[in-house]
Amino acid sequence: MASIASTAGAQARSVPRGLVPASVVLGGVLLSLTGLTWDIQWHTDVGPDTFFTVPHLLLYSGSAVSGLASLMVVLMTTAAERRGKEIDPIVGGRAVGVFGRTFAAPVGYLISGAGAASFLLYGLWDMWWHSLYGFDAVIASPPHIGLLLSISITMVGSTMVFATAREHRWGIIGAVVTAASLLVFSMVTAIGLQALPGGIIDSVDVGAAFLSVMIVFMAARLLDRRWGGLWVALIVLVLQGVYWVFSPWAAKTYASAIDLPLRDYAQGVPALPAMVPLVLVVVAAITGLLNKLPVWVTGALAGLIIAACAPLQNALIYGYPVSGYDSIIVTAIVGTVFGALAGLLGRRFGEMLRALKPEAVNA
Repeated sequence: MASIASTAGAQARSVPRGLVPASVVLGGVLLSLTGLTWDIQWHTDVGPDTFFTVPHLLLYSGSAVSGLASLMVVLMTTAAERRGKEIDPIVGGRAVGVFGRTFAAPVGYLISGAGAASFLLYGLWDMWWHSLYGFDAVIASPPHIGLLLSISITMVGSTMVFATAREHRWGIIGAVVTAASLLVFSMVTAIGLQALPGGIIDSVDVGAAFLSVMIVFMAARLLDRRWGGLWVALIVLVLQGVYWVFSPWAAKTYASAIDLPLRDYAQGVPALPAMVPLVLVVVAAITGLLNKLPVWVTGALAGLIIAACAPLQNALIYGYPVSGYDSIIVTAIVGTVFGALAGLLGRRFGEMLRALKPEAVNA
């Protein structure tokens, strides 16, 4: 009886041990996402910025919080291994050797920490960039691209951390929130596709469809629940609503505080939230209803809906007339193809995340 009680007590204590650092990393992720939506709005409505702006500081702080939490877990895991103590694999996943087993790093925290470390390097580059060129008028500067990719890596690591603990309620909730944060954040990645020679194909709309479908399908497979993708879509909707109000207000208030005018053409439209597909909840619900179909079929349908509705969303938000129907049709067709691919990849990534669970040979 005493042995059973001690085992139960150890299992109960393992939950807060895993929950606390995972929550700190997630807090850093949300801080970075808030800084990003503010920074994009700043570039859209105001324009020039320096290295030490408040949106930038939020971005830096978010990565610092996630990075320090990841480092702390790695150091504690390393110390426990050297003392011969059993390492709880629920805390970030199985520990892997780093630098010739100088460190023992849970794989989820290794990824989130690596993203934060690369963010530091790109942050130094961004500081040099601003010292050389002064104001940054656009978001797509080389160091900014590196910074955004680094944050994406940290978000992936955070998703891995929660995926290992999905047998607990906090693990499921954290996995849904981190996947939703990654989806919102990934819309910035889609902007970079503007540089591709797409002709009449709107590469940004295709990219947004591909990334959205992939992450929704990944979450559905990770959670192994019919409505897992819908849960992510609902959290995305919440984030979208919060930032829809926050980002234009924050940009305008901050510009007023430091005596910078808004651009003449600034409409106050929330830049990042407006990139997130408004039909995502509907798409996630449809794919949940059709979950018995092959994943590439439902993925193709999801990609078609998102790519086809993107021009209507822009018309609704910005007041643009819907025109160029040949471009809309071709983009929708390409979105269907990439949606099918995203469905397959999302399911495979979900399988990979499920394999992080201790003693996991998934059914």
